[in-house]
Amino acid sequence: MSVALQAVRTTVGDTVVGVERPLLLLALPVVIAALVLLVRYRVRGTASTRSRRLLLASRVVMATLLVVAAAGPFTVVTMETQGDPSVSLLVDRSDSMAVSPVDAEGLAADIEREGVPVTVSTIGQGTNSRVGDGIAANLRENGSVVVVSDGQVTGGQRLTETTEFARSLNATISTVRTDPTRTERYVTVSGPSKASVGVESSFLVQVEGVQTSNPVTVSVEIDGQPVATEQIAEGEGSVSVDHTFESTGDHEVTAEIDGDDVYSQNDRALKTVRVVEQPRILYVSRGNYSLQPYLNELYDVETAESVPSNLDPYYAVVVQNVAADDMGNVDELQRFVIDGGGLLVAGGPNSFENGGYANSSIAATLPVTFGESTPGSARIVMLVDVSGSAGTGMEVQKAIALDALSQLDDENTVGVVGFNHQAYSVVEPATLSQNRDTVEDRIRRLRAGGATNIANGLRGAEEMLGGQRGTIILISDGADTESRSDVVASTLGRQGIQVVAIGAGRNVNERVLRRVAEESGGNYFRANETDRLRLLFGGGSRQFQGDGLTVVDSSHFITSGVTLESNPGQVNDVSMRPGANFLVATPDGTPAVASWRYGLGRVATITTYGSDGGLDGLLQRPDSLLVSKSVNYAIGDPERKASGVTDVSDTRIGQPTTVVYRGERPPSGTTLTFSAVDDGVYRAQVTPTEVGFHDAAGATYAANAHAEYAGFGTSTALTEAVRSTGGQRFDRGQTAQIAAFARQQSTRVRDVRQTWDWAFVVAALLLFVTEVVVRRLQVYNGRTSRESGLP
Repeated sequence: MSVALQAVRTTVGDTVVGVERPLLLLALPVVIAALVLLVRYRVRGTASTRSRRLLLASRVVMATLLVVAAAGPFTVVTMETQGDPSVSLLVDRSDSMAVSPVDAEGLAADIEREGVPVTVSTIGQGTNSRVGDGIAANLRENGSVVVVSDGQVTGGQRLTETTEFARSLNATISTVRTDPTRTERYVTVSGPSKASVGVESSFLVQVEGVQTSNPVTVSVEIDGQPVATEQIAEGEGSVSVDHTFESTGDHEVTAEIDGDDVYSQNDRALKTVRVVEQPRILYVSRGNYSLQPYLNELYDVETAESVPSNLDPYYAVVVQNVAADDMGNVDELQRFVIDGGGLLVAGGPNSFENGGYANSSIAATLPVTFGESTPGSARIVMLVDVSGSAGTGMEVQKAIALDALSQLDDENTVGVVGFNHQAYSVVEPATLSQNRDTVEDRIRRLRAGGATNIANGLRGAEEMLGGQRGTIILISDGADTESRSDVVASTLGRQGIQVVAIGAGRNVNERVLRRVAEESGGNYFRANETDRLRLLFGGGSRQFQGDGLTVVDSSHFITSGVTLESNPGQVNDVSMRPGANFLVATPDGTPAVASWRYGLGRVATITTYGSDGGLDGLLQRPDSLLVSKSVNYAIGDPERKASGVTDVSDTRIGQPTTVVYRGERPPSGTTLTFSAVDDGVYRAQVTPTEVGFHDAAGATYAANAHAEYAGFGTSTALTEAVRSTGGQRFDRGQTAQIAAFARQQSTRVRDVRQTWDWAFVVAALLLFVTEVVVRRLQVYNGRTSRESGLP
């Protein structure tokens, strides 16, 4: 087994003194003892006592010098070094910069007149805005760059990743203001990519841009027929369009604006909608509730009083207020869900804890458990980011961690792991009734430093859970783009470990944290939403302040864009199952809506109900969107049972889109190359080169203008890059300030490390030579007749 030699150092004034291999110093007493024996044996009786002592002292000093040299002596001195000031000017010449023209060559010439040389590099051109890649390629350790760009990235590395790279190099990113001076608008259209025939669909047409004070007219067409024309007074705004498709197949939506601006490519937005037959669902109930006629308006509904023995014709089953003993073939329902079917269970006085679900196999299928709620007893690991990216925001993160801790019931088992590039055990798991004070104290003592690796942090939390199911509460700014944290989170989710991510810090990367939470089946909360942890882990002592239903996780498909105004008043006595998604809470914190994946299928529950056992106001707008999205979540892909069909998403010029074909064999008569990815499933890719509606193996997709024309004005990511790297934002005429900043940046305070092993070897050699010379002179001068030269 090898032994690692750790360097030992100490501070003397402003200098650090140390040795690289301190264990070698242990050899010094052995060497000295050997020298004592050797000198006494070799020179006894041939030299005086004084000569033997001088010889021993000389040999001890030489041995000491050589051993110290082998141990690797070094010093570290902090000193200021003066470099040659220069400006690396990175110029974005992409098309989006046409609205913010900057004379880069003139700017460079003015800086050079200030006495500082300038190197001009192009980091974007035409429709190629790989600005992040361009900045990263020009960064150097302790260096500085000045960027002339709007920061609108259309490919390559994100600016958040470039910023982290710059910080790792101790480099700064500065910018020259590129405020828009010309008018430029662009239009987009959003809405469902698939819809059911005969069901109303909603589309949102948005107009955005820069310098847009003049009004603009928006026209919307569907399949070539005008459906809306409105004028937006301030030049920016939106138009909502509702439309009911009366036939199946691919349909085309076009939105167009008029007005005089820089580019015409983005004055027209295209979208395709694939309209399919209404999915067939089975509605199971023994009561007369208004949910059934509501579903009839949206889907192809069949009704039954109990679950039949064959559910293959259906995409989803909706069960409302049915007891387990009356539900019918529960085993077939469970198989249906495992094989990819959907299930929505709506509560009432005859269901869940009142319907004997706990004693039925239906219990394992649902994301909630039943019976009287008990105080929280979950196994929780609080995973706190202590990396350098936390920086000055570390106090904020600790405050949020302490606030999150205050939401947890005493019966929860809680441990704490800190992480930067690796994970550290801070507090071993124990119930909060035993260790709450210890946990609070250890969190207050945390200090920031090191790189960020969320994946390693998650692995450390997993290790603390010891192979048991549980929850990881991740408190981080998400400043991690290198580790595969989403992959680790997905693995944790399959083990029954969900991650609840809380965005904390001054520059939170919500995209990373949301992805981690989603992959594990957990939730993402902002820093001001930590009180919702009480809903998840407060147990019987939870107290959630609210007058009605509250959306807990607005990022989930079911709850995104949902507004809740009603409160049915009743709720089944349920609690969350580990690994499920808590979506909507009642005023007292009981789960009103929950979901999860069971096998290949999707399951959702609505446990709030009215006095008559129905859904009461949830079937009225705007609340009804929650019900329809819950059913749509359970249905999933409305074409998953079809064969001989092609599915392809809309895209932009230059961006590939995936074509999916379901059938016994790949489609013929097409130039696309399909590869089998599953039984009866084939995929190909296509990259459009022109704007318009295009055909791909019988399906229509839209190709919109290049992404370059879908974003104008200075991006917030570039502004944040300047702030977080310590750079500056200059006005176009501040050439003297740019030159002064370059001179300041060229002067760096850095640690200079110097090794001194050579000096100790030279000193030992000089001592040996000096001794030999002195002894030879003793013989030459006749002071001794001995050959050794010792008197």
